[in-house]
Amino acid sequence: MEVLGVDIGGTKIRMGIVRSNGQVVEDFVIPTQIPLYPYLEEKIVQLLKENPHIQAIGIGTRGMVDAENGIISFETDVLPGWQGTEVKSLLEKATGLQVEVNNDANCAGLAETRIGAAKGFRRTVCLTIGTGLGGGLVIDGQIMNGAHGGAGEVGHMILYPNGHICNCGRKGCSEQYVSGTALRRLIADMQIVDEEKNLVSPNHLFELANEGHVEALALIHKFTGDLAIVISSLQAVLDMDCVVIGGGVSESADSWWSFLMNELEPLLLKPLVVKRAMFGNEAGMLGAAFLVLADENENASKK
Repeated sequence: MEVLGVDIGGTKIRMGIVRSNGQVVEDFVIPTQIPLYPYLEEKIVQLLKENPHIQAIGIGTRGMVDAENGIISFETDVLPGWQGTEVKSLLEKATGLQVEVNNDANCAGLAETRIGAAKGFRRTVCLTIGTGLGGGLVIDGQIMNGAHGGAGEVGHMILYPNGHICNCGRKGCSEQYVSGTALRRLIADMQIVDEEKNLVSPNHLFELANEGHVEALALIHKFTGDLAIVISSLQAVLDMDCVVIGGGVSESADSWWSFLMNELEPLLLKPLVVKRAMFGNEAGMLGAAFLVLADENENASKK
């Protein structure tokens, strides 16, 4: 069986033809365009004409998703007009295929649970640290969506009451302190610059910290300390087996992983496995495909 997995981001859309075992047969990246839905439908219908063997479509997207009905229940101005879009019904009508829709971080978590770093764990939290902070909760192989599609919105847990204003309109959300965007703001606040007096990048910041740069070290301790609080708070509620950390910021994890482990150890209530994500930019697209691909391991265990 081959299906289409689609990962919708603020700047690009990744589409892949994926087999039941997770093998990606073909992979395409196109820019995100507004208005989004007509453009998305046009591109998918065109791809299906070229690949008539595709049997179903999985969509992973930014924002909160009413997964049961395939409707975007909340999205910020990053994708104007996307909130309220009935993606599942519209796309099923346009293609005649089964369509399932879910949040992109949930999809990343599903990919890591099925064939990635969290394979074999029953209760997994996947954290995606990039422009923002996303979270995907996968329990016994199933995504936990919540009553309104808002489960796993880790980035919108209040970390510092009355803190920095968030895109959601509230103050002090965790993604304002644990994300690439947060790191850039903190770098600017502390005026950490290179030899040419330009603000350093997050990757350069991590390098400076490992070289003993005092301000960079302080900032990394804050960043990893805040991330440790997020993980500890999630453990108190979910008692998960495993946390998988992915997203763009995780690509530099070699530089800050030891800081995180040191910050996290005294905060844990129980033992916890913390792993780096196996999949990078493919995670959301793969997980979207798994929305419409059966879990072969689960099926095998039932025989």
